[in-house]
Amino acid sequence: MGHIRTKKFRGSRTCGGGTHKNRRGAGNRGGRGHAGGNAHHFIRAMREGYRPGYMYKGFTRPKVVDQPVFIVNVGELDELVDFLYEMEADYIGFEDDTFVVDLYSIGINKVLGSGRVTKKMIVKAESFSESAREKIEAAGGECVEADGCECDCDCGCEEDEE
Repeated sequence: MGHIRTKKFRGSRTCGGGTHKNRRGAGNRGGRGHAGGNAHHFIRAMREGYRPGYMYKGFTRPKVVDQPVFIVNVGELDELVDFLYEMEADYIGFEDDTFVVDLYSIGINKVLGSGRVTKKMIVKAESFSESAREKIEAAGGECVEADGCECDCDCGCEEDEE
């Protein structure tokens, strides 16, 4: 026993498909499936919105790999170090005619070498460019690389040696 809709079409040659030509191929419906999503069926695709696998192809890098690098140039640091010391910033100290700047504590990862260094500074950061290291040391300063480890792991940091 057939369904009611099917039964209604009994005796009809094309069962609601228009002329017999319309059931051949996909010409009467503008292609098969998602065909024409960027062309003649664009509005339909837009109305349906995001469909998994339809748009947004490509690759998303893992968050562990794709972390931003915060930088500062030695020239900017040299210009601002007096002002920041007067403002009593926690990450800047002064001892033995040398500024001690802890950039690691405020989240700056890398020191780059653009600009001139006129003041003697001890700079602590995660990494330094070659030119930044040369300029700081030429002015009588020192570059201290912070490894970022303040934990109880066995990575070779000072706490492990105790």
